[in-house]
Amino acid sequence: MRALLLLTLLCVAALSRADAPAPPRLRSTPESREELGVTVYSGGFGLIRETRTLALSKGRSELEFGGVAGTIQPETVQVHAVGAAAPLRVLEQSYQYDLLSPAKLLEKYLGRTVRVLRFSESKGRDEELDATVLSAGEPPILRIGDEITWAYPGRISFPEIPKTLIARPTLVWLLESPAERQKVEVSYLAGALSWRADYVLVVNDADTAGDLNGWVTLENRSGAPYPNARLQLVAGDVNRVRAELLQDRGVYAAESRAPMAPPQFREEGLFEYHLYTLDRPSSLLDQEQKQISLLEASGVALEKRLVLRGEPAYFRMPTGEIGSHSKVSVSLEFDNRASQHLGLPLPKGIVRVYKRDESGGRQFLGEDEIEHTPRDERVRIRVGDAFDVVGERKQMDYEQIGSCRSESAWQIDLRNHKDEKIDVDVVEPASGDWEIVSSSHKATKDDAQSFRFLVNVPARGSARIEYRVRIRWC
Repeated sequence: MRALLLLTLLCVAALSRADAPAPPRLRSTPESREELGVTVYSGGFGLIRETRTLALSKGRSELEFGGVAGTIQPETVQVHAVGAAAPLRVLEQSYQYDLLSPAKLLEKYLGRTVRVLRFSESKGRDEELDATVLSAGEPPILRIGDEITWAYPGRISFPEIPKTLIARPTLVWLLESPAERQKVEVSYLAGALSWRADYVLVVNDADTAGDLNGWVTLENRSGAPYPNARLQLVAGDVNRVRAELLQDRGVYAAESRAPMAPPQFREEGLFEYHLYTLDRPSSLLDQEQKQISLLEASGVALEKRLVLRGEPAYFRMPTGEIGSHSKVSVSLEFDNRASQHLGLPLPKGIVRVYKRDESGGRQFLGEDEIEHTPRDERVRIRVGDAFDVVGERKQMDYEQIGSCRSESAWQIDLRNHKDEKIDVDVVEPASGDWEIVSSSHKATKDDAQSFRFLVNVPARGSARIEYRVRIRWC
């Protein structure tokens, strides 16, 4: 008797649950946003934060939260009630991204009837026929009457949009709310958001100083616009388990010809990174690339360096003449200090160098990429190779001492075809244990793996270095 009563109660409970009405389906659109913030990381992703007031039902309800990025990582979504006395609970979340498109419509109508329309010139109107979709390929395959056709010369009309297709990516939450209105902050990570820094350096006639302009280039391919957003940038190497795709670096920074302006970005430390906050709201549309001025500094003191660099392999074998026209590289260096009108942590980016010609027009000299550079550190830009300075390196003697030791003698000639004297750094990367046996010029030890000679070369003249070195590499 007890078993029969228990079975009856279970059946009644099951029927009650089956008859229970589904929770109401509500909707929140981007138009209800009250605040929007976007933090873009140099790794090619972003953190989206927005605040909305939701119209809910007390108890359980389903909510469509629209306007999210198409590249959202749903597992990173966080929902927090703002100022609520009782908590808002998210019981379940789904991400709907089956987006409406011609191909998707055809796919949803496989095996179903649609209407095909073709204009009849004789009748002066569209002719309509029923057709069954057999394949959603390009072009689709249709059954019209007793015939199978493809590439039908007309257009297809669908009776309705399937409920499973949506126009925009949407989050759907099953919520439990103690109130009918809740203000919430929603945040999530999204891919296909990127930023980079680009710099323009214009040097003076003497190559001793220059004006530096920095630009931030933002790109949004995330599938959603961000109107009037609080824009922030994070510079630094943020570790991620699943790396986002980096965007193409297709557009160069524009040159600034306007007068110097106060910086638009406020910089602060964030963990082991740097955060840059734009001092005004800015809109970033979907599929948009925009540039914002990061810094402007005039009169930055520059040091031009000419460098002839060797190779470690030169010292391990007989080589003779290495080359009669070894390249002498040209670089510009400056200190990232407040006294230089800088002192801001410089994000990684490309520096493009320009100089005015005799008519006053700017000419491009070269470009180089700098790494993230903290304040008070030195910045080095490799611009190119010197045209009028030639290096010639010869091995004058080589002696193998055992299996992993050698002694070699070298002669390096530097020829200067310019009208002014120059200093050339001759850098010799000698891996292993090395010892200068003799030299015509003073050698300076850079580190355990290299030494250098600083050589003055007269205008339209030449200079020669001679030295002997002993090296052990095992």
